[in-house]
Amino acid sequence: MSQLPFIDAEVAAAVGGRLVPPGPLLSPGEVADVVDGLRAAAAASVAPVARVTGLDADAGGPMLVVDRPTWIRANADMALTMLAEATGGPYPAPERLRDKVAARANGAQLGMALAAFGARILGQYLPFLAEPRLVLVAPNVAKIERAMGVDPDDFRLWVCLHEQTHRLQFARAPWLRGHLLAAVGELIDGDAPAPEAGAAGGRRRPRSIVDVVTSPGQQEVFERVSAVMSLLEGYADDMMDRVGPDVVPTVATIRRRFDARRNRGGWTKVLNNALGMDLKLAQYRDGAAFCREVIARVGVTGLNAVYDRPENLPSPGEIEAPARWIHRVHG
Repeated sequence: MSQLPFIDAEVAAAVGGRLVPPGPLLSPGEVADVVDGLRAAAAASVAPVARVTGLDADAGGPMLVVDRPTWIRANADMALTMLAEATGGPYPAPERLRDKVAARANGAQLGMALAAFGARILGQYLPFLAEPRLVLVAPNVAKIERAMGVDPDDFRLWVCLHEQTHRLQFARAPWLRGHLLAAVGELIDGDAPAPEAGAAGGRRRPRSIVDVVTSPGQQEVFERVSAVMSLLEGYADDMMDRVGPDVVPTVATIRRRFDARRNRGGWTKVLNNALGMDLKLAQYRDGAAFCREVIARVGVTGLNAVYDRPENLPSPGEIEAPARWIHRVHG
């Protein structure tokens, strides 16, 4: 097992909170409107998601409306929880001076990364906290709904549908949390076995920074995790539209404008690449395409077989070729 990196979560939260922009300038009344609207949308999203997904498990856990620094704090805490659980925990406290210095430096780096994301995330389900929760980042929702010129009530509900889907996915597959943490442990270990030489003929030419900083074995683990994340994100992205105009009257307009904003070029594309958001966007795209094709052939119930056991999760190759997954799981 490789040495677990020391990270000071307090430093991460402090640095991230100082660096993240405060968000759009809103009057007290406008703030109250966004917060109350998101709380109402979170509650209203439960039934439609259960209906279209068939994932009617009792998810439990709080649904919170937060600001950017609070989102950063939660993710800093979750990072330590994940590291501890993935490696058998508890997370070690540094004792030597050099380890304390390293913890503060690593915390500062984490805080800077979270500050960059904290101004962009609309909502998130946090399954790796001691108490899993769904959070909605109010200033970011307010900023985007204004920039796109969409109906605020519809957009807030639409965002909540996506995050509520993640909440039900983890409730329907309680093994999923441990499965992902085990993969994180393999990545931290650094000694994951390299894939057997086959048609690929050894280590491929690097395609991204991930290929540069990881071993062949770690790359195989990373690709497996990426396939699972593509499924989870694509599934939620598809289901948030399947509720239809009866629930979100302007859903078609929201999707069109949101995708146009998501796929902008120029400096937005450069920033996405620098933050790794291009990989995240690919997960939405590829995972949604996988889900749509599977649903067309075996229905939502057939797709939900992915939540039955770890062996039913799609491989990276199956995300690209859904027919292979259908043949393997459904015969």
